[in-house]
Amino acid sequence: MISHTESESLYNNLEKMPVRELLESINKEDQKVPLIVKKSIPEIEKLVEAIVSRMKKGGRLFYIGAGTSGRLGIVDASEIPPTFGLDHGYVIGLIAGGDGAIRKAVEMAEDNEELGWNDIKTFNPSTRDVIVGIAASGSTPYVVGALKKARENGILTGAITCNSGTPLAENADVVIEVVTGPEFVTGSTRMKAGTAQKLVLNMITTSAMISLGRVKGNKMVNMQLTNQKLIRRGTKMISDETGLDPATSKKLLLLHGSVKKALDSFNG
Repeated sequence: MISHTESESLYNNLEKMPVRELLESINKEDQKVPLIVKKSIPEIEKLVEAIVSRMKKGGRLFYIGAGTSGRLGIVDASEIPPTFGLDHGYVIGLIAGGDGAIRKAVEMAEDNEELGWNDIKTFNPSTRDVIVGIAASGSTPYVVGALKKARENGILTGAITCNSGTPLAENADVVIEVVTGPEFVTGSTRMKAGTAQKLVLNMITTSAMISLGRVKGNKMVNMQLTNQKLIRRGTKMISDETGLDPATSKKLLLLHGSVKKALDSFNG
């Protein structure tokens, strides 16, 4: 396996570059990422359709990763309840080393091939679930081991990796390979690889939530009202949809707790 993520940077003597040149060079590399992700849309579509099909039957989506990849999965999972109003526990992010590793790396945690599946087992996984392994290298034992065991237990698996022909891909039913090439700082996969993974995760959950009816038009009608900004946004949505004045719309929103429920009550 050729590790593109560990390839030598296309740039050298970085410490001698002025700040402007550093920034322009990083930006030049970043611009490559969306076009690379675009090539994987057919595989992303296949994974989203599988996720939607299973979630309609009560299944869950698990993201599992280590380091930056694990953190990105957790960030994506944590945004689902406030953005789309889906209960906690339907999209779950797991990271090698546990929640403490979100802020601080846990030594050697990602090198244990058994820990990933052990972490998933605490959630009593079933064949209605989907488990997506995220690893820029595609060889992280914690993630590979989790997918291997998941497949042995009849659970659909997906992989998001930035290398081709990896052990992670070998253990995935749906493989999303976004090969972003050498990093600006050699091996620093928090850069282009991390950006590519974030874009893919955005696409997966946003498309899945829309397909599951969690969006109306282009509005987050199921968002949680966790602050004044979101209450103002929800009030405007109701006013725009119903023609009610803002004060009445706000009362309706607060009474029912979500834009969707408020609109359903108004139209019902």
